Amino acid sequence: MSYVPHVVAWNLTRRCNLECAHCYISAGPRESATTELDTEECLRIVDELLAVNPAPMLILSGGEPLLRHDLTEIATYASLRGATVVVGTNGTLLTDERIAGLRAAGVRGVAVSIDSLRPSYHDNFRHGRGSLDDTLSALGRLRAQHLDFIVQTTATKGNRTELERLAQWSAEQGAVAFNCYFLVATGRGAGLSDLAPAEYEAVLADLARWQRQYRGQMMIRAKCAPHFMRHVHALDPDSPILNYQTRCPCGTQYCRITPDGKLTPCPYLPELAGDLRTQSFSEIWHSSPLFQRIREGSLGGKCGRCEYQKLCGGCRARAFALEGDVLAADPSCTYEPRESAVIEPASVSYGSEFRPVLTWSTAAQARLDRIPSFVRGVVAKRVEDWARERGLHEITPELLGEIRNAMPIDFSKRKPFFVQQADR
Repeated sequence: MSYVPHVVAWNLTRRCNLECAHCYISAGPRESATTELDTEECLRIVDELLAVNPAPMLILSGGEPLLRHDLTEIATYASLRGATVVVGTNGTLLTDERIAGLRAAGVRGVAVSIDSLRPSYHDNFRHGRGSLDDTLSALGRLRAQHLDFIVQTTATKGNRTELERLAQWSAEQGAVAFNCYFLVATGRGAGLSDLAPAEYEAVLADLARWQRQYRGQMMIRAKCAPHFMRHVHALDPDSPILNYQTRCPCGTQYCRITPDGKLTPCPYLPELAGDLRTQSFSEIWHSSPLFQRIREGSLGGKCGRCEYQKLCGGCRARAFALEGDVLAADPSCTYEPRESAVIEPASVSYGSEFRPVLTWSTAAQARLDRIPSFVRGVVAKRVEDWARERGLHEITPELLGEIRNAMPIDFSKRKPFFVQQADR
């Protein structure tokens, strides 16, 4: 099986103007830039990543990445060379000038953290008085400058009853997606009281219902809770999410770079796979014993017996944080496996089934290649299915132009950044 780093999260710094209660990297105002990768090292790592995958999604985060003086330089370098670059931020520093700079650097979207619409809760959780007002103001500036944004919320006991309103509000604000994160006990998050497993199930069921409700307007996702896919499969088996999101991707399609250049399977799993200051990205990605264990090892406990093991597989970071083993059963899941066949995830390939032969012209293929690798297969399948239904045999730029507006978009009523890329 081929493993491709479709998405790479990069914590550029531990410095932050806030000090959030759940921060997995324990970022804050007292952190130093001393051990951070310098600009030259960052650009070298971008080259090494693109040698492994020419079209990844690169998430530049922190800490607060806007505190890096070279953020736009790194973003420009990566975007000009084929990466889809997005920025994860607390939103408080997104001035008009900074947003314009991100757009000029080729940044395609911004993920902004909002944990409550109540300042008393959000500001306390983020340890920053006035931070909610600052972030809400930033959303208006993002809309004014037409830069796509995602709203990210961490589900806690304190905002559990507010999640439905947050999802609705995010859609009203024009968010491309609402991402609901679930706590992993690492960093400062290790000191927080988590939702009980039964509460997890209730929230995941809600999210599965809401993702169907908002389809065509905004995507809704659960993060660090792959058992969300079990709920979607049961409630909404035709959901397009089942085409391009399967089980926990850490170490197989996803990894994280730390501020000092270490590579880990994901931001919430601090076990080291290698050191990019002494090893190349390719060497670590292809040869790390930790990555090989995640990819080739058998899931333990009930995760290994579960019929949803390929669609869900449990959160590997939570298994490591609470059980000390990346392959252990996810202790946050209450589901008891049934003695039934393993459910195979939806596939974007055609297997051995006979279908009319289709060819892509050179120009059309070039457009397809500009779409981020994590979603390219889904887009290609939709285009080809559309063409086959109409008896066509070649995909051309003209045909792409004809069908791009007819092709359903699952992220937003307006075309999201990765589809806009293919149009150019």
